[in-house]
Amino acid sequence: MTSYHSNAQEIREVIQTVRAFAAKELAPYADELDREERLAPGIFRRLGELGILGLTCPEEFGGAKLGAVSVAAVMEELSYACPGTCLSYLAHSLLFVHNLAQNGSPEQLVRYLPNCISGEMVGGMAMTEPGAGSDAIGLTTKAVKKGDHYVLNGSKMFITNGPIADVFLVYARTGEDRMDLSTFIVERGFAGFSVGKKLSKMGMRASPTGELVFKDCIVPAENLVGDEGSSVKHMMKNLDIERVGLGAMSLGIARACLDHSLKYAQERQQFSENIINFQAVSEKIANMYIGYRAARAFIYEAAQVIEEGRRANQEAAAAKVYASEMATKVALDAIQVLGGYGYIREFPVERLMRDAKLIEIGGGTSEILRSIIVKEFVRKSGK
Repeated sequence: MTSYHSNAQEIREVIQTVRAFAAKELAPYADELDREERLAPGIFRRLGELGILGLTCPEEFGGAKLGAVSVAAVMEELSYACPGTCLSYLAHSLLFVHNLAQNGSPEQLVRYLPNCISGEMVGGMAMTEPGAGSDAIGLTTKAVKKGDHYVLNGSKMFITNGPIADVFLVYARTGEDRMDLSTFIVERGFAGFSVGKKLSKMGMRASPTGELVFKDCIVPAENLVGDEGSSVKHMMKNLDIERVGLGAMSLGIARACLDHSLKYAQERQQFSENIINFQAVSEKIANMYIGYRAARAFIYEAAQVIEEGRRANQEAAAAKVYASEMATKVALDAIQVLGGYGYIREFPVERLMRDAKLIEIGGGTSEILRSIIVKEFVRKSGK
């Protein structure tokens, strides 16, 4: 968080509240949730009571009317305690709630936002398909209008909160043009909608992930978000804050690894000396801190750009690449510092390393994001 931010004191209070909650309600159970591949019972209700499920939303719907800097701060604190829980929180609060608040009609906001911001309903977003990941515009799920409703056919893959969510924002093709994509609000109980298998993952195991299937799924016409064919713009704009949120998750993971490494290195003795006094160990810990601080500045700068109402396509892409790759390296170094203890599941750095890797993939792979960074340079140069 930047000290010059106009809401600095309010953000500090949010950080303190979330940090205390996460330390009590998430951190002690993170290993168990990872092992059992589940969310903490009633966690969305409790996050709703905490007031953080609608950070960027208008107060009239129960939101906090804060910005991207607050989003980054909350993501960092939740991930410090339990990255898997934070990933499900991100899918709900940014990919569904924030997205709908930005693009939905007044009627849609009244119908869905209050229950999602309170945690009564859990949301998710369905973009990725079995054959369309990095090429988000290449999706094949189709929506055809028939009278007062649309009929959706297709499937979605790797959907965070898929097995548990009550409502989804679903992207589907509504025309022959490659860019002719539309967004629909699909409730779990709609005819023709079903949840496929729950996926067992390497990391982020506390966050349920699954497949969604649409087989002649009936969606009321009033559940179209915005105009037909307008979703590419919605999609790309929402990616900025998603990438900042994911990058902030990497900050939480890296900071946790640093703290575990510091504690262990100051207690563990070899050759009658604390290992933190060995240059090879102290150098790793120093580099962990340097990487974390550099990534933190990068992430919060990108968040500030978004908060000022500007596109942060290049900034968010660069910040996520740097932060996610930094967190994976820090986690691997933490395992090395802890040695054999770092490699067993009794110590949390093994879990944090598995969690960290996902962020190099989700929300745009590092390879795709590097391409976006260069394309932005070309676009800005006009060549």
